[in-house]
Amino acid sequence: MAELKLIAFDVDDLAVLSAHLQDAVLKVGDIAYLPRERRFAAIGNRFDWADALKGGNSGSQEYMRRRAALRFERVLGAQLQGIDTERKDAVLSLLAISFEPSEAPEGKITLHFADGGAIRLQVECIEAELKDLGPVWRVETMPKHPIDDLPPARDT
Repeated sequence: MAELKLIAFDVDDLAVLSAHLQDAVLKVGDIAYLPRERRFAAIGNRFDWADALKGGNSGSQEYMRRRAALRFERVLGAQLQGIDTERKDAVLSLLAISFEPSEAPEGKITLHFADGGAIRLQVECIEAELKDLGPVWRVETMPKHPIDDLPPARDT
């Protein structure tokens, strides 16, 4: 798959970024909030879901991770929950990105991590970019979630 370069200006765009970043892993030391520039940035390793899902369930699929950068502009503030900024080598697993509107176009963008960690950004509006940085490598397995192991729901 070609390198991604996506921008987000609304909730639907942000959902696309969230889908591409599900199960991305990043180190605490690779996250930065730059208040003077009103910018938040992070570099991590995203799982290439688009490539993995097009291969089907053949069992012989090769999975890939890609180095990627995520950037939010027009950030007015940032709050952390359950993330120790002193542990620069701690690895976070991104689950999703959500948006909670306030007085339009303002709102809060939240990056939700496994184990309850979160970063909430107060933004003037949604303005984000996801960009692959080049390095790509194979990984052995596709990320799994506990819900993946549940049997299908039955109609009653």
